Amino acid sequence: MRQILPILLAVLPLPALAEACVVHSQGKGVAVQLCQQNVSIPKGLFRDGFCQPKLKDQEIRVEFVEQCPEGAYGVCSGAQAGNAAYRQDIYYYGVASDARILKPFCEQQSAGQWRTP
Repeated sequence: MRQILPILLAVLPLPALAEACVVHSQGKGVAVQLCQQNVSIPKGLFRDGFCQPKLKDQEIRVEFVEQCPEGAYGVCSGAQAGNAAYRQDIYYYGVASDARILKPFCEQQSAGQWRTP
C-alpha cells in the first residue's frame, strides 16, 4: 500500500485555485466595475474569453486576482456563463441602486442566486 499511495496522489486532480478578474469599464461618463470569480469555467476559456469583454465605445481594463475583493454591494452566485455547464460568481461594485436591475437579471436570466454581502 505504501508504494501505491504516491501513485494515487500523483493521478488525483488537484483542487482548483481561486481565479477571478476585475473588469473596469469606462465610457460616455459612466464607469463600471465588476469582478467575475470562476466556479467551473475551464481556465483558458475564463482568462481569454470571459474576462476579455468587448464593449463598444468603452475603455476596458482587466486585472487578474486570486479572488474578488471585498466591498461589493451585490453578488450573483452561480451565474450561468455561456452554457449551463459553466458557472461563475459576479461581484458588483459602485452604484448600489443598480441592484434593482441586476438582481432580477441574475435570478431570471443567469439562473444565479442574488446575495448582499
